[in-house]
Amino acid sequence: MATDQTLIKATACTIVDKLNAGEVSPLELLDVLEARIAEVDGQVNALPTLCFDRARASAKELMKQPVGSRGLLAGMPVPIKDLTAVAGVRTTQGSMIYKDVVPATSNILVDRLEENGAVIYAKSNTPEFGAGANTFNDVFGPTLNPWDLSKSSAGSSGGAAAALASGTAWLAQGSDMGGSGTGGQGSTGMQGGGSAGSPTGSGTSGTRGTGTGSGAGTTGSGAGGGTGAAGRDAGTGSGGGTHR
Repeated sequence: MATDQTLIKATACTIVDKLNAGEVSPLELLDVLEARIAEVDGQVNALPTLCFDRARASAKELMKQPVGSRGLLAGMPVPIKDLTAVAGVRTTQGSMIYKDVVPATSNILVDRLEENGAVIYAKSNTPEFGAGANTFNDVFGPTLNPWDLSKSSAGSSGGAAAALASGTAWLAQGSDMGGSGTGGQGSTGMQGGGSAGSPTGSGTSGTRGTGTGSGAGTTGSGAGGGTGAAGRDAGTGSGGGTHR
């Protein structure tokens, strides 16, 4: 298994460049993320639902196409907020009402991302139905701030923002119709892009980290404006944090 954790510090734009140059494969990136999630997400709880088998199957199918011809995202792994249906993957909307739902079809947003080379590997945590400025629910519990585990990651895209900040995603899909994205971004040092309410335009991206570490990120373009680039920090944060 390829577990070069130095890749965690790279920006999403750099990762896409490496994918397009054939310097790294989508399967290798999934290995890196799986190892990083095992290392830190037990504390942060940004990505409570994983679907690496589905992701690797998707990556192998995508890799049948020539390097450089795999879409805008080129095989970039992307987690999807748990409000949004992904075919064959548990989608709870953060509610006990839907805690066992596994949709047969994906939301059009997910379809468009995958058509543009995204590889879906996880669902990010959200408050119930996205209705809250703090990411917690009765299905999965709270998502904590990677910079300081005694603090909130806000919300409702707190899982997406915490994944970016903790190094368990380079890009993360989110949504914002009333501060859902900006809350998580502000609390974790991330930055968001996309149009609220658009089926392909909601996204969470990263820029320079804030708090007890320094980031080195850029904002990238995504499929329909739906995703951005993640900031990168390395190390263990003060107060028990797990920032990069």
